[in-house]
Amino acid sequence: MLDLLITQATLPDGRTGMSVAVQGGKIVDVAPGLQAPAHETVDAQGCLLSPPFCDPHFHMDATLSYGLPRVNESGTLLEGIALWGELKPQLKAEDMIRRALAYCDWAVARGLLAIRSHVDTSDPSLLPVQAMLEVKKQVAGYIDLQLVAFPQDGVLRTPGGVDSLKRALDLGVDVVGGIPHFERTMAQGAESVKLLCEMAAQQGKLVDMHCDETDDPLSRHIETLAFETQRLGLQGRVNGSHCTSMHSMDNYYVSKLLPLIAESGVSVVANPLINITLQGRHDSYPKRRGMTRVPELMAAGVNVAFGHDCVMDPWYGMGSGDMLEVAHMGLHVAQMTSRKGIQACYDAVTVNAAKVMHLDGYGIAPGKDASFVLLQARDVVEAIRLRANRLKVWKKGQVLAQMAEVRAQTHMPNRPATVDFLR
Repeated sequence: MLDLLITQATLPDGRTGMSVAVQGGKIVDVAPGLQAPAHETVDAQGCLLSPPFCDPHFHMDATLSYGLPRVNESGTLLEGIALWGELKPQLKAEDMIRRALAYCDWAVARGLLAIRSHVDTSDPSLLPVQAMLEVKKQVAGYIDLQLVAFPQDGVLRTPGGVDSLKRALDLGVDVVGGIPHFERTMAQGAESVKLLCEMAAQQGKLVDMHCDETDDPLSRHIETLAFETQRLGLQGRVNGSHCTSMHSMDNYYVSKLLPLIAESGVSVVANPLINITLQGRHDSYPKRRGMTRVPELMAAGVNVAFGHDCVMDPWYGMGSGDMLEVAHMGLHVAQMTSRKGIQACYDAVTVNAAKVMHLDGYGIAPGKDASFVLLQARDVVEAIRLRANRLKVWKKGQVLAQMAEVRAQTHMPNRPATVDFLR
């Protein structure tokens, strides 16, 4: 007897009337019209059954700290970094853990079951690292939490920055991070990329760098990252996050850059909500959108994913852990309004993000983990349009969260008594 059988589901690739059979936390069959005895049978009634949402770029050590010690009034990246610097001396491990666990609760309710979080290693105390390692341990049963050693103030610019980052890796942090555009000079930025990639190669680690999060078209550290990836044989193990300077770069230079990134196997994570908020702040009109060239990168064969980046922290006062909100913004900013474009934006918060994170057992196919989310939507277009309600969230066959259907009661003559916003 099966543990779970889901019937009449629509899958993200468009297949309808599908059944998914689960045994021992794994998917054992995916086919139309399956009938078999099961301890639990769920009729999806044509709703969308998706693999879990993944966030490949987040800052959990700062999440839910909005207003501490003050609000970012200018809305700029630099004021956010300065504000975080003011907050760091006041941080307490128990408060960071409490806020991070609260955010993880939000994430699970939204069907977000994999998060890659950059954790500040600039302070030699490594307090944020120790706090987030504790969070990782506590949420291990329901969220795949990867941690990135992130030298927020610059690994070379910060006294002892290299040593602190190495110690974070020794403590169990998963991924090597960096922020080359925040080093004192372009040359030091390039030097930091080389140093950190060599460190990752020596230790067998993945790499994920904040790269060119600026409006300056001459900030070109993504080029160095792609070169070092090829030189060190790190293809497929490196990600460049943000890459917002590409929005302002000369088209001829970009025509050379895109093939280099694709050949290197470097993936790119854009953060639509935050990129559109923080970039272009020094413009009058016209104002730049600031997000990297998502459709062009995808067309060049680069794996592109979307991250949330921030929720209620020094850089961004909004957010709720909803990756469909991220996809919704990405769709609009990149003008990816075709059916194919909308599908690509959905993939950017699911399968593409899972690939960036090197997640094992991800997807809806036999042999994969029985982890998925049932959405109150008929397809991916409707899911993004409505930021659809999550009816049920499963992790390896076990229900983690569920919500009632969203329906408005209406009182109008000669009109339906309820509205669910579906077509």
